[in-house]
Amino acid sequence: MASIPRIILKPEREVAALRRHPWIFSGAIARVEGNPAPGALVAVHSSKGEFMAWGHYSPKSQIQVRLISWNEKADPESRDFWRARLESAITGRMPIAASGATTACRLVHAESDGFPGLIVDQYGETLVVQYLTAGMEARRELMNGLLLWVLQPHTLYERSDADVREKEGLSPRTGLITGEEPPAMLEILENGLTFLVDVRKGHKTGFYLDQRENRAKLREAVEQRVALVEPPRVLNVFSYTGGFGLYAVAAGALSVTNIDSSAEALQIGWRALTRNGFASTAVQDITGDAFQVLRNLRKEGRTFDIVVLDPPKFAATQSDVERAARGYKDIAMQALHLLDPGGLLFTFSCSGAISAELFQKIIFSAAMDTGRTVQITGRMTQSSDHPVALTFPEGDYLKGLICRVVD
Repeated sequence: MASIPRIILKPEREVAALRRHPWIFSGAIARVEGNPAPGALVAVHSSKGEFMAWGHYSPKSQIQVRLISWNEKADPESRDFWRARLESAITGRMPIAASGATTACRLVHAESDGFPGLIVDQYGETLVVQYLTAGMEARRELMNGLLLWVLQPHTLYERSDADVREKEGLSPRTGLITGEEPPAMLEILENGLTFLVDVRKGHKTGFYLDQRENRAKLREAVEQRVALVEPPRVLNVFSYTGGFGLYAVAAGALSVTNIDSSAEALQIGWRALTRNGFASTAVQDITGDAFQVLRNLRKEGRTFDIVVLDPPKFAATQSDVERAARGYKDIAMQALHLLDPGGLLFTFSCSGAISAELFQKIIFSAAMDTGRTVQITGRMTQSSDHPVALTFPEGDYLKGLICRVVD
């Protein structure tokens, strides 16, 4: 390779790179040798000049280098380098689609698959990509070409519209890359159920793929109630297009109440319900602010056997943690008030800044303030197509608790 710009680290800030953590923050850098452009390949060296890793340079971000290889002999600018990684990531997802009951999953999960800043989600014959960092943006054509060559999708669509691009000095970009324009609603299968996905305007890339295995756990819980007690009444809060609710109906729930601020999202969920052959009378949809709707339900004297709380990210950064904690506690308290004794609470946080330990403390505080006796009977995380690299614990962003209200 031609002369590569070098990043020299401060002597006391080399530990993360030695442990193969993929992020180098600006405060760890002693100096930059050369004039790397945004997204350029750089060689990271210790304070003594020893090679440590290859990375992508991002001068406008606090994370100024994202590391991609610790092998000095690697050629991280070559097509073969990235093709091998892509094929490895795809191979890891093969068991998900093996039975044919699921046709949508995440194929590339950014840092945890060795692609810092790249997301690739598959919805049947459609691939949706997100380029979120300067390094991946600079290799956009290479990555698109590899995806087309390896997977040969009917459609390759871009949703590079996440807020994190702004921190990289990148403007949002969405639209068709190649193939057929996706329809207003794509049909996918997940664990044998049909869902409708809007890949052009929906949340994330259109669907919360990271909750697939947790939706299946809810189905198991409902089935157990049906078999051992009686069909449960399920409340699904922050329901989006009703994923958890549809699983509950399919498992035999007596009733499902979905709450979301978007009437359009609830309508998509209703269409999926009927597409699966279920009666719409089994579901009540409430459009509104979840915090207020929960209070209204309590005033009305409504109670439920299972409550699902799957809110959006309340804490984007550490500065948001205190405010987010209050939000998580508030909805947990309202949910605990609405649950009958023996009821189950499925509660989640997708905020990376909220640790699993802190989240449990928040739910503990909610239980204390409501006077309910609560047990943790299960723990949840993101689905297996959203792996967590051992060297990148930040990738473990989704945490969930299954709680039983004793009395």
